[in-house]
Amino acid sequence: MTRASLLALLAFVALTSIAGGAVMVASASLGTDRMGLPPEILLPPELLQGSPFNSYLVPGLLLALVVGGFHVAGFILLMKHRRRAPLAAAVAGYSILIWIFVQMVFVPFNVLQAVYFAAGLAELGLLLLLLGLGGSVAGSR
Repeated sequence: MTRASLLALLAFVALTSIAGGAVMVASASLGTDRMGLPPEILLPPELLQGSPFNSYLVPGLLLALVVGGFHVAGFILLMKHRRRAPLAAAVAGYSILIWIFVQMVFVPFNVLQAVYFAAGLAELGLLLLLLGLGGSVAGSR
């Protein structure tokens, strides 16, 4: 159950990070008016004010390739029972936490930030349980 839950979380964050990064890169390259997507799901350029970026190209690439890439690697290695799977899953979990920390410096709070932060914490917690580092509950043997 723990392994399956961790795999599901890794897959979810991988897919949504890659999709979100792709939308950010496409909107930076094509312009939001030519995307053909509903305006509600596009990120307004005003969110970049005060950040080191003048378009969503670099943040989109980082989200898709770094955060999404680490999650894909963690998923594949855990799925194949590789020796480095715990390390990859830990790096994936920390990558989303760092992404959210940095994002909150520049972007006003959004409920999705809390959701993805919780997902990162859950990934790390599930990994600890999977490694047998969860400890025991008092009174149970």
